[in-house]
Amino acid sequence: MRELHTYNRNKALHNNITIVVITIRMGKVRMNMKGKALLAGCIALAFSTMAQADIKVAVVGAMSGPVAQYGDQEFTGAEQAVADINAKGGIKGEKLQIVKYDDACDPKQAVAVANKVINDGIKYVIGHLCSSSTQPASDIYEDEGILMITPAATAPELTSRGYKLVLRTTGLDSDQGPTAAKYILEKVKPQRIAIVHDKQQYGEGLARAVQENLKKGNANVVFFDGITAGEKDFSTLVARLKKENIDFVYYGGYHPEMGQILRQARAAGLKTQFMGPEGVANVSLSNIAGESAEGLLVTKPKNYDQVPANKPIVDAIKAKKQDPSGAFVWTTYAALQSLQAGLNQSADPAEIATWLKANSVDTVMGPLSWDEKGDLKGFEFGVFDWHANGTATDAK
Repeated sequence: MRELHTYNRNKALHNNITIVVITIRMGKVRMNMKGKALLAGCIALAFSTMAQADIKVAVVGAMSGPVAQYGDQEFTGAEQAVADINAKGGIKGEKLQIVKYDDACDPKQAVAVANKVINDGIKYVIGHLCSSSTQPASDIYEDEGILMITPAATAPELTSRGYKLVLRTTGLDSDQGPTAAKYILEKVKPQRIAIVHDKQQYGEGLARAVQENLKKGNANVVFFDGITAGEKDFSTLVARLKKENIDFVYYGGYHPEMGQILRQARAAGLKTQFMGPEGVANVSLSNIAGESAEGLLVTKPKNYDQVPANKPIVDAIKAKKQDPSGAFVWTTYAALQSLQAGLNQSADPAEIATWLKANSVDTVMGPLSWDEKGDLKGFEFGVFDWHANGTATDAK
């Protein structure tokens, strides 16, 4: 177990006062007015410095790798949230300070990052993004008493292990899967369905959730199969879709592969309807697929950038030449607001987690509350039409 440098305002204050008193008693100094004024100034400076100390928050996501665009969303939301929180006085006069870490959505790198966060003495984490990297990192944070609020990891397993310090500001695969299946069954009503995934925890987990719920509706799932993340040639998959007369494909995974599949399927003349999760809903998908991205169905959190109350935040982000439309901009912003609410109650990570699970927090996503596992209560995914220009509108 590592020795951690915990953050404790009361202890710091007590220690500073003790040092001053001991110095005076041991030195037995008789001070003139100038000396007294100097001492008073030193004490005031100590109090002022303590009041203005930064509270460091680790923000961990993909700054590199194939899904770095989602990291961009996360960091955009985090930076704006912290700027807004600090502009309003911070946490009882103390400012939040972001420390960025890159895990590239890679499990091994995530473990290395988690250890660095611990060695850096940080007690609060916003992140990670991908479920496959969030889960091993959460093991370390839980052992070391560090609070983690993930704005993006949707795997149910993350919060099903009895951990006390893991929360999220997004929904679960077990929420998103039924939403997708319900729309497929009630709106699309396809005859022959294929479910494809990238063999990763996030993508395969979602694909299985969709499969399970489609089977409940007696849908005809012709095949369930995986591709390899990072592949660019999907001619074999496209040929199979064509041979099997598939009229609907659900893909569990991220945008790099989804973009290639769409482009190659359309080039082969397939009119098949495709659908994917929020992991494909990125403007980079449209950059890869071009016009082939038009009409893709996606499940994701609502368009919080369209909420009137969030317009000042949208304008502030746009003023920095950044994009406010990404879902993780808002789930990350809400995660910082949740941490802010907890820090106003206590600096102790365990006490913050307990408080959040017992209370509701007003955020850019609306009021948020959590169950005992750290999952949001009543979170809903929506279904959207994705457009070639990288925007999403409510599905019809």
